[in-house]
Amino acid sequence: MIADSDQIIYLLSDATGETAEKMVLAALSQFRGHRVKLKQISNVRNKNQVYEVLDEALKNQGLVVYTIVNRSLAAMVHDECDSLGLPCIDLLTPLLLAMARFIGHSPQETPGLLHSVDEEYFRRIEAIEFTVKHDDGQEVRRLHQADIVLVGVSRTSKTPLSIYLAHRGWRVANIPLVQGIAPPDELFEVPRERIAGLVIDPERLMELRSSRLKNLGQTTRSAYADYERISDELREAKKLFRKQGWAHVNVTGKALEETANEVLIKLNLK
Repeated sequence: MIADSDQIIYLLSDATGETAEKMVLAALSQFRGHRVKLKQISNVRNKNQVYEVLDEALKNQGLVVYTIVNRSLAAMVHDECDSLGLPCIDLLTPLLLAMARFIGHSPQETPGLLHSVDEEYFRRIEAIEFTVKHDDGQEVRRLHQADIVLVGVSRTSKTPLSIYLAHRGWRVANIPLVQGIAPPDELFEVPRERIAGLVIDPERLMELRSSRLKNLGQTTRSAYADYERISDELREAKKLFRKQGWAHVNVTGKALEETANEVLIKLNLK
């Protein structure tokens, strides 16, 4: 059920629509707290289907995201959205055209060819869905189903690292450590070899938190970005990691790929 207050993203595809859904879900993970609903329309093959969807999108002032390999139909979606004043994003055509120029011949434009039934592909899709649902301490009842659980204080790259690993097929959950609040009991039921604690230098964490507060328009001094408070949080986190025998990874100054690789190595997954 879509409430009147919900913003709606319409996902149009001439195949399953899973590519658009995966990418939009990954993007939405960076916009927590906003009521956004996805409406997926698969197997779009003719103009009448497009007209019907765009009429509804216009009524609800939605965003149209589409993956349509047929260039004429994709162009039609773009032109109709443009004439209606609807925001739209073509996720596929720019990539197909760039690859055509690079490879030297036109794409086959066969709907569904992108997603030949492949066990690895569906494993990645399931991993991304799991990870988005288990971001920031959500759905702890299914924590035991995660391949990897990341634990750390605020602004230690838990969410982007989770999404990065999910795109490589790992089901990841992440749990925030908040001073004065005990972690969920379900965390301690997960085998310790699946858990990685994230740490960071206190000076760098203070910079990240101060920048976040500034972006939020908060100019007054806050305990969230106080160096002593941050140092206490990190000491408590490291103490917990040692007590539980969890692997820990220092994320300071590292690219996501480097941190992800270290997590996989320390958990004996690579």
